[in-house]
Amino acid sequence: MSKLIVSTLFLSLFAMWAADRRAGTDIRVNVNMALVPVSVTDGYGRNVTGLNPQNFRIYEGSRQVDIASFSQLDQPITVGLVFDCSGSMKDKFRIAREAPRELFKQLNADDESFLITVSSKAELKQSLTGNFGDLESSLIFTNPNGTTSLLDGIYMALQQIRKSPNRQKALVVVTDGGENNSRYTQRELTRLAVESDTQIFSAGIYDRPQSKEEEDGPALMTELCGKTGGFNYIVRDTSELRDTMAKIGVTLHNQYLIGYYPPDGEGKGKFRKIRVQLLLPTGLPPLNIHARGGYYIPE
Repeated sequence: MSKLIVSTLFLSLFAMWAADRRAGTDIRVNVNMALVPVSVTDGYGRNVTGLNPQNFRIYEGSRQVDIASFSQLDQPITVGLVFDCSGSMKDKFRIAREAPRELFKQLNADDESFLITVSSKAELKQSLTGNFGDLESSLIFTNPNGTTSLLDGIYMALQQIRKSPNRQKALVVVTDGGENNSRYTQRELTRLAVESDTQIFSAGIYDRPQSKEEEDGPALMTELCGKTGGFNYIVRDTSELRDTMAKIGVTLHNQYLIGYYPPDGEGKGKFRKIRVQLLLPTGLPPLNIHARGGYYIPE
């Protein structure tokens, strides 16, 4: 029996097992509730659905907290696209600029997006819209050139995404290298990203790094994605980018939203660490869990 068949069978059996154990959950809404989007994937990177609250434990610091609300997250989402249009993308751009179409195919009619391009400076090419074709057209008429103000581009996107009324927010960053021309620092950006409650996903085309900045690119995006609950996909060939963008789109509408009431006692402006643990029945293959690493208490 092939690995693919075994994995598919496992997912089916697991969904049946989870459905049998699923219990009704009282969902409470409170401004003091911390909400944590969580993605679960199998060894092939496919999303696993059908889980229930009994499959998760959540810790704030070293203290386990009670899950107050639990739902399958499939609501309107704002997905900001940050696209590297620097000179190093010239050889990849013809194929890369068409890849976002695969992301947009996975989004719903009530979702929205915007486009920020990155070269020697970051630029808002398309403001918030539900017409994804406008973003595709903007990329078609963009010519790659200049250096890479990647941190500035992501910073601008986090500011732009605040304008959306949607509760679920994510950024998708497409780049082939690291940072070499931004005003903002990695530390400033990381803090803003965590505070913004926005997941960051990255499709990094790291096929032939030519500089120290390009070699550092994967580490930069891995940190940003990991701390916000997103994924950093390493793309070794531009032809893989379409499939990667489709995977990100599927993930955005197949997450769990776990809510809990934070313990008292921490001062304002402090960072609270979060750890989400996945509990599986004995004998089942391991799964991968992705969730943000914490949040700041507003001052």
